[in-house]
Amino acid sequence: MKNTIAVILAAGRGTRMRSGTPKVMHQILGLPMLWYVVDSVKKAGVKNIALVTGFGSVAVKEFFEGTGVKTLLQKKLSGSADAVNTARKEIMKAHGDCLVVYGDTPLIKSETLRKLMQVHAAASASMTLLTATLKNPSGYGRIIRNTDGKIIKIAEEDEAKSYKKEIKEINVGTCIIRAEDLFDALKRIGCDNAKKEYYLTDAVKLLSGEGKRVESVAIEDLDEMIGVNSRIELARATQCVKNRVLGELMASGVTIQDPATTTVYPGAKIGKDSVIYPNTIIESDVKIGEGCHIGPFARLRPGTEISDKAEVGNFVELVRTKLGESTKVKHHTYLGDASVGRNVNIGAGTITANYDGKNKNRTIIGDGAFIGVGTILIAPVKVGKRARTGAGTVLLRGHSIKDGATAVGVPARILEKRREDRRK
Repeated sequence: MKNTIAVILAAGRGTRMRSGTPKVMHQILGLPMLWYVVDSVKKAGVKNIALVTGFGSVAVKEFFEGTGVKTLLQKKLSGSADAVNTARKEIMKAHGDCLVVYGDTPLIKSETLRKLMQVHAAASASMTLLTATLKNPSGYGRIIRNTDGKIIKIAEEDEAKSYKKEIKEINVGTCIIRAEDLFDALKRIGCDNAKKEYYLTDAVKLLSGEGKRVESVAIEDLDEMIGVNSRIELARATQCVKNRVLGELMASGVTIQDPATTTVYPGAKIGKDSVIYPNTIIESDVKIGEGCHIGPFARLRPGTEISDKAEVGNFVELVRTKLGESTKVKHHTYLGDASVGRNVNIGAGTITANYDGKNKNRTIIGDGAFIGVGTILIAPVKVGKRARTGAGTVLLRGHSIKDGATAVGVPARILEKRREDRRK
């Protein structure tokens, strides 16, 4: 993979999305669909990646800034061959093979890309295509083979109908091609078609006609070939990503009670023997320890860390918050920018008022504290170890409750210990 460059085609506007957002930047579980393609390419072992952008190129460039991924602008959208040609200088630097992937195919797996490259290398092929066999291949370019089974061309819908036997093997789009053969083909690809565009698929006929070897790899999971061109297809791709994430978690020892109503974003980490109850949303950059119970109807947002054996119950929202071991946040609670110790009980209806209109402020709650029902903590505040608040207490900004003390009222006041308690 060292001399392979991946060129990801991401220039299309996606008119069927009916959106001002570039098609490839529409999100799937909190991340642009293009991120999934780039991630799969990287995991397949290709580090040299160029994105060919068009509509909305600024948004794409800003998102991938600092990631090492290059962005190139296709000034005029004139087809896939022209898009690849936009990356000509980068491809020449690689001195090897060019892996071409479409930016609107977010379900493509790294294992599939790796296999494609391995078959290509083992066969010393000029070009290797990713193909699939469909019961209903209408709408796709068909793989045309000679009597020896060798690929000779890709026929589009109208041309495919002229063949005696219906062809069900289709071109997925992803391919890998030897750079020197690619440049030779690009010089000769014309635009004699209805759209007057330059299609990379025409390279197949050119190369095979010269006796050069064109190989193929059949895709195993048909979901991988889903191209997102509409909101309906976006929803379908989202469901597939969701099922993959949940499947990996369950395989690792996490109980997902109701996968149909549970959503876990990529990048979330959950320890074994944790139980996720129905209607729970766990976003990216969330870490959950072992033996935890989360939900139902809980939402954990980025920056949340849950230690082992903690419990987060129904209608609880946490963001940028850390919960210590065996801490319980059971009902109707919002904790933002909070650090909560071990063995803490957070009563129903507790709120950390973390935003003052300008800044997000922190709340610190020590080990063993007991926060009463309906407590409002106006950050920044600190509640000491084994401290307690009464029901409905409002702890004002900048105040604190010392270790072992009890606070009640609005605003909070510290209860004096009874005389007999002082003698102890």
